[in-house]
Amino acid sequence: MKDKSKAIGGKARAASLTDEQKRKIASDAAKKRWGTDLPRATHEGVVQVGESSIPCAVLETGERVLTQSGFMKALGRARQAKGRQHYDGDVNLPAFLTAKNLKPFISNDLAVTSSQIEFRSAKGANAFGYAADLLPSVCEVFLQARDADVLAHNQIHIARQADILMRGLARVGIASLVDEATGYQHVRDRLALQKILDKYITDELSKWTLTFPDEFYQQLFRLKGLDYPTANGRKPSYVGHWTNDIVYDRLAPGVKDELKKKNPRQAKTGLRKHKHHQFLTKDFGHPELRELLSNVIFMMKGCADWDQFKRLIDKSKPKRGKNIEMNV
Repeated sequence: MKDKSKAIGGKARAASLTDEQKRKIASDAAKKRWGTDLPRATHEGVVQVGESSIPCAVLETGERVLTQSGFMKALGRARQAKGRQHYDGDVNLPAFLTAKNLKPFISNDLAVTSSQIEFRSAKGANAFGYAADLLPSVCEVFLQARDADVLAHNQIHIARQADILMRGLARVGIASLVDEATGYQHVRDRLALQKILDKYITDELSKWTLTFPDEFYQQLFRLKGLDYPTANGRKPSYVGHWTNDIVYDRLAPGVKDELKKKNPRQAKTGLRKHKHHQFLTKDFGHPELRELLSNVIFMMKGCADWDQFKRLIDKSKPKRGKNIEMNV
């Protein structure tokens, strides 16, 4: 009778749910059953460190991971773990760090950041791994234990392998290796570029204010050996090319190209409807432009002609390309 009443109650509840609520319940159940809420690998590859080949991935969260089996194989572990690992009851550490003789060499930060990561591969299969930057930290634990002469006989080969790995990682960071192996470095550079553009450029058009002072143009025409146009104040169109060359090309990478997209030339006139600087952010882009202009005018005043000025500005404030040198 009790089971029958439950069934009746369940039907009544189901009948009271909206279609949207039903879809959400079904979706949550599917996620719980199949793990579809796990972060997915967007890029996959194999890192080569010394003689070790370690499968790796970059998740949609941007996190770099080494697969669990590859991680353990790189450490010289005879048994490669499959699936979820069991952790020590007192400390959230993977099995290969729970030996009591290693405990003095495990920092609090390492204890917090060494958790296993469950994700879905690019093909959709469930996978397990560890944060890529955990590898050098684990190697350091075994090397410190070796130096303290506290390793057990069955741990010595792991320390030997850790030494090889650390020498292999000495010349380049593990994140860079993962990015290169998976092809993620191109995405990484685009994301970094977008962050720069977000700081410099806004969609909200600001009210025009005098940004390029007359002194800038006066010095520009002087260096070019031309008379400054004072009759109607209009400047030849080619002045815009000079301004791009010595100002906008020397802001952050990609800024000039993005400004050209925001402020295209009009089809009928060939002119731009607004000034580029009206699309710069008030709190960052505009102050950066003003500081650059101040430096440019200062250099202009100290030069006798255009060629001398160009040599000086190219050396002191070179043009910024689209590619960003990343330090990782």
